[in-house]
Amino acid sequence: MNSMVITAHPDLNQSRVNKALIQKLKNVDIYVRDLYLEYPTWQIDVEKEQQTLLQYDRIVFQFPFYWYSCPPLLKKWFDDVLTFGWAYGPGGDNLRDKEFMIATTTGGSEASYRSGGDNKYTISELMRPIERTLTRCKGNFLPVFVGYSVMQATDAELEHIAESYLEAVKAPMEILIH
Repeated sequence: MNSMVITAHPDLNQSRVNKALIQKLKNVDIYVRDLYLEYPTWQIDVEKEQQTLLQYDRIVFQFPFYWYSCPPLLKKWFDDVLTFGWAYGPGGDNLRDKEFMIATTTGGSEASYRSGGDNKYTISELMRPIERTLTRCKGNFLPVFVGYSVMQATDAELEHIAESYLEAVKAPMEILIH
Protein backbone atom coordinates (compact mmCIF):
# COMPACT_ATOMS: atom_id res chain seq x y z
CA MET A 1 0.00 0.00 0.00
CA ASN A 2 1.25 3.44 -0.96
CA SER A 3 0.83 5.71 2.10
CA MET A 4 1.42 9.36 2.90
CA VAL A 5 1.31 11.13 6.26
CA ILE A 6 0.49 14.82 6.28
CA THR A 7 1.52 16.39 9.57
CA ALA A 8 0.04 19.66 10.71
CA HIS A 9 1.61 20.86 13.94
CA PRO A 10 2.10 24.62 14.44
CA ASP A 11 5.32 23.98 16.38
CA LEU A 12 6.50 20.48 15.59
CA ASN A 13 9.95 21.04 17.12
CA GLN A 14 8.33 21.50 20.54
CA SER A 15 6.22 18.34 20.39
CA ARG A 16 7.90 15.29 21.90
CA VAL A 17 5.12 12.95 20.85
CA ASN A 18 4.59 14.15 17.27
CA LYS A 19 8.34 14.06 16.66
CA ALA A 20 8.39 10.51 18.05
CA LEU A 21 5.55 9.48 15.74
CA ILE A 22 7.30 10.90 12.70
CA GLN A 23 10.62 9.37 13.71
CA LYS A 24 8.97 5.94 13.88
CA LEU A 25 7.79 6.35 10.27
CA LYS A 26 11.24 7.25 8.91
CA ASN A 27 12.38 3.64 8.77
CA VAL A 28 9.51 2.48 6.57
CA ASP A 29 8.32 3.35 3.09
CA ILE A 30 5.81 6.06 4.05
CA TYR A 31 6.01 9.57 2.64
CA VAL A 32 5.81 12.20 5.41
CA ARG A 33 5.02 15.88 4.77
CA ASP A 34 4.84 18.83 7.17
CA LEU A 35 2.23 21.40 6.09
CA TYR A 36 3.57 24.13 8.38
CA LEU A 37 7.06 23.66 6.94
CA GLU A 38 5.83 23.56 3.32
CA TYR A 39 3.43 26.49 3.63
CA PRO A 40 4.83 29.02 6.12
CA THR A 41 2.86 31.81 4.41
CA TRP A 42 -0.27 29.64 4.21
CA GLN A 43 -0.40 29.98 0.41
CA ILE A 44 -1.34 26.40 -0.47
CA ASP A 45 -0.47 25.12 -3.94
CA VAL A 46 -3.81 23.46 -4.63
CA GLU A 47 -2.83 21.76 -7.91
CA LYS A 48 0.35 20.32 -6.35
CA GLU A 49 -1.63 19.02 -3.36
CA GLN A 50 -4.30 17.46 -5.54
CA GLN A 51 -1.70 15.77 -7.77
CA THR A 52 0.10 14.47 -4.68
CA LEU A 53 -3.11 13.00 -3.26
CA LEU A 54 -3.66 11.06 -6.48
CA GLN A 55 -0.39 9.18 -5.92
CA TYR A 56 -1.39 7.56 -2.60
CA ASP A 57 -3.85 4.88 -1.53
CA ARG A 58 -3.84 5.85 2.16
CA ILE A 59 -3.56 9.39 3.50
CA VAL A 60 -3.00 9.94 7.21
CA PHE A 61 -3.54 13.36 8.77
CA GLN A 62 -1.39 13.66 11.90
CA PHE A 63 -1.97 16.60 14.23
CA PRO A 64 -2.40 17.61 17.85
CA PHE A 65 -6.02 17.79 18.96
CA TYR A 66 -6.45 21.53 18.83
CA TRP A 67 -9.51 23.09 20.45
CA TYR A 68 -11.65 20.07 19.57
CA SER A 69 -10.50 20.04 15.97
CA CYS A 70 -7.40 20.25 13.80
CA PRO A 71 -4.87 23.11 13.63
CA PRO A 72 -5.96 26.01 11.40
CA LEU A 73 -3.58 25.37 8.49
CA LEU A 74 -4.96 21.86 8.08
CA LYS A 75 -8.51 23.24 8.08
CA LYS A 76 -7.44 25.70 5.38
CA TRP A 77 -5.83 22.81 3.47
CA PHE A 78 -9.15 20.92 3.54
CA ASP A 79 -11.03 24.03 2.38
CA ASP A 80 -8.59 24.85 -0.43
CA VAL A 81 -7.65 21.39 -1.73
CA LEU A 82 -10.87 19.39 -1.48
CA THR A 83 -12.71 21.34 -4.14
CA PHE A 84 -16.13 20.90 -5.72
CA GLY A 85 -15.82 19.03 -8.99
CA TRP A 86 -12.47 17.52 -7.99
CA ALA A 87 -13.00 15.91 -4.58
CA TYR A 88 -16.80 15.89 -4.40
CA GLY A 89 -19.88 16.82 -6.38
CA PRO A 90 -20.38 16.13 -10.09
CA GLY A 91 -17.07 14.88 -11.50
CA GLY A 92 -15.50 14.93 -8.04
CA ASP A 93 -14.37 11.33 -7.90
CA ASN A 94 -10.61 11.75 -7.54
CA LEU A 95 -10.53 10.53 -3.93
CA ARG A 96 -13.00 7.68 -4.37
CA ASP A 97 -11.99 4.61 -2.35
CA LYS A 98 -8.83 6.18 -0.94
CA GLU A 99 -8.26 5.37 2.71
CA PHE A 100 -8.12 8.23 5.19
CA MET A 101 -6.94 8.09 8.77
CA ILE A 102 -6.70 10.69 11.50
CA ALA A 103 -3.82 10.37 13.95
CA THR A 104 -4.11 12.82 16.79
CA THR A 105 -2.48 13.48 20.13
CA THR A 106 -3.96 14.99 23.24
CA GLY A 107 -2.82 15.98 26.68
CA GLY A 108 -6.05 14.62 28.13
CA SER A 109 -6.56 11.07 29.28
CA GLU A 110 -8.65 8.53 27.44
CA ALA A 111 -11.16 8.69 30.32
CA SER A 112 -11.62 12.42 29.76
CA TYR A 113 -12.71 11.72 26.16
CA ARG A 114 -15.78 9.63 26.79
CA SER A 115 -19.44 10.26 27.33
CA GLY A 116 -19.65 11.86 30.75
CA GLY A 117 -15.92 12.61 30.85
CA ASP A 118 -14.36 16.05 31.17
CA ASN A 119 -14.67 16.67 27.43
CA LYS A 120 -18.21 15.19 27.20
CA TYR A 121 -17.57 13.28 23.96
CA THR A 122 -15.30 10.61 22.52
CA ILE A 123 -12.56 11.52 20.07
CA SER A 124 -14.52 9.70 17.36
CA GLU A 125 -17.55 11.88 18.04
CA LEU A 126 -15.44 15.04 18.03
CA MET A 127 -13.84 14.03 14.71
CA ARG A 128 -17.19 13.68 12.92
CA PRO A 129 -16.84 16.90 10.86
CA ILE A 130 -13.49 15.73 9.44
CA GLU A 131 -14.83 12.22 8.94
CA ARG A 132 -17.81 13.57 7.03
CA THR A 133 -15.60 15.81 4.93
CA LEU A 134 -13.54 12.81 3.82
CA THR A 135 -16.49 10.48 3.31
CA ARG A 136 -18.21 13.22 1.27
CA CYS A 137 -15.17 12.88 -1.00
CA LYS A 138 -16.06 9.18 -1.33
CA GLY A 139 -13.07 8.08 0.75
CA ASN A 140 -12.97 5.27 3.28
CA PHE A 141 -12.56 6.70 6.77
CA LEU A 142 -10.51 4.45 9.04
CA PRO A 143 -10.66 4.44 12.85
CA VAL A 144 -8.97 7.41 14.51
CA PHE A 145 -5.59 6.74 16.12
CA VAL A 146 -5.15 8.67 19.38
CA GLY A 147 -2.16 9.17 21.63
CA TYR A 148 -3.67 10.13 24.98
CA SER A 149 -2.00 11.82 27.97
CA VAL A 150 1.05 12.70 25.91
CA MET A 151 2.17 15.76 27.89
CA GLN A 152 3.23 13.65 30.87
CA ALA A 153 4.25 10.51 28.94
CA THR A 154 7.61 8.94 29.71
CA ASP A 155 10.04 8.10 26.93
CA ALA A 156 8.99 4.44 27.19
CA GLU A 157 5.32 5.42 26.91
CA LEU A 158 6.08 7.61 23.87
CA GLU A 159 7.89 4.69 22.27
CA HIS A 160 4.84 2.48 22.86
CA ILE A 161 2.50 5.12 21.37
CA ALA A 162 4.80 5.51 18.34
CA GLU A 163 4.99 1.75 17.81
CA SER A 164 1.19 1.46 18.01
CA TYR A 165 0.92 4.33 15.52
CA LEU A 166 3.23 2.63 13.04
CA GLU A 167 1.20 -0.57 13.32
CA ALA A 168 -2.04 1.33 12.69
CA VAL A 169 -0.65 3.23 9.69
CA LYS A 170 0.61 0.00 8.11
CA ALA A 171 -2.37 -2.22 8.97
CA PRO A 172 -4.69 -3.31 6.17
CA MET A 173 -8.10 -1.64 6.21
CA GLU A 174 -9.81 -4.96 6.93
CA ILE A 175 -7.87 -5.28 10.21
CA LEU A 176 -8.60 -1.70 11.29
CA ILE A 177 -12.35 -1.84 10.69
CA HIS A 178 -12.98 -5.46 11.73
